[in-house]
Amino acid sequence: MSSATITRRRPARQRVTSAAITVLTWVIVVGFFFPVAWMVFTAFKTEGAAATSTPTIFTELSFDRFQEVLDRGFAAYLTNSLTASVMSTLIVLLLAIPAAYGLSVRPIIRSTDALFFFISTKFLPIAAAIIPIYLLLQNLGALDNISALSILYVGMNLPLAIWMMRSFFAEVPVEIIEAAQIDGARFWTELVRVVLPIVAPGIAAAALICFIFAWNEYFLANLLTSTVARTTPPFLGSFVDGRGQFLAVLSAAATLAVLPVVIAGWLAQKRLVRGLAMGAIK
Repeated sequence: MSSATITRRRPARQRVTSAAITVLTWVIVVGFFFPVAWMVFTAFKTEGAAATSTPTIFTELSFDRFQEVLDRGFAAYLTNSLTASVMSTLIVLLLAIPAAYGLSVRPIIRSTDALFFFISTKFLPIAAAIIPIYLLLQNLGALDNISALSILYVGMNLPLAIWMMRSFFAEVPVEIIEAAQIDGARFWTELVRVVLPIVAPGIAAAALICFIFAWNEYFLANLLTSTVARTTPPFLGSFVDGRGQFLAVLSAAATLAVLPVVIAGWLAQKRLVRGLAMGAIK
C-alpha cells in the first residue's frame, strides 16, 4: 500500500471519528436536557394532562399552575432560600479566601495536616450528626431560624471552598507576589490588589458551587425548619402527599425553584469555565 493511499485514508478516519464524537455528544446533551425541558413543559399543562400514562404533547397550556404555586406562598420560601444561600456563600468566601491563601501562597506550618482536617469534616454523614445539631439548636432557641441554617451551610461548604481556592491560589506566579512585596505591599494589599484579581474566576466558580449546594440542600432544611425559615426544597416536597402527586403544580414549582440557579450560572458561565480550568492546569 502506497504512502499516498494511507495519507488519503487518515483524514477519512478522522472525519468519521469526529462525526461519531459529535453525535455521541449531542445524544448525551439531549439525554441530560430532555428531563428538564419536559418538566418545564409539564408546568404549563393541566393536572389531568400531566397525570396521563401516555405522554401528551398537544394539549391545553396555561400559566395557572404557576399562579397556584405563588398562591401557596412560594415567594416566602424563595426568599428564605436566597437569604440562606447568599449569606452562607458570602461568609464562606470571607473565611475561605484568607485560609486558602495561607495554605498555598504563604504556607503555614503543618499545612498538610490542616488540609486533611478540613476535608475530614466531610467524611461524617450529616445524618449521623443531626441529633446533636438538633439538640444544640433547640437549647439555643435557634430552631426554624434562617441565620442558624446559614451557619450550618457555612460549615457544609467551607472545606470544599478552601480546597478549591487553594488550587486556584497555587496557580498565581510567585514572581508577581515577590514583585509586590519588593514594592512594599503589605499582606492585605498583596492579597486584595494583586492576587485576588488574578484568581477572580476561580473565586466565582467556588462561590457559584457553594451557592448551588446551599440552594439545593434538603436534609437540614427539612428537619430544622418548619414555617418561618422553610426553604424551597422542603416546599417542593409538600406537593407530594397522601392524595397523590400533583405533577403539573410540582413541575411549575420546580421550574421557578431552578430559575435563580440557572440565571446565576448563565451570568457567571465564562468565569465559571475559566475558574474550573485554573485548578486543572499546573
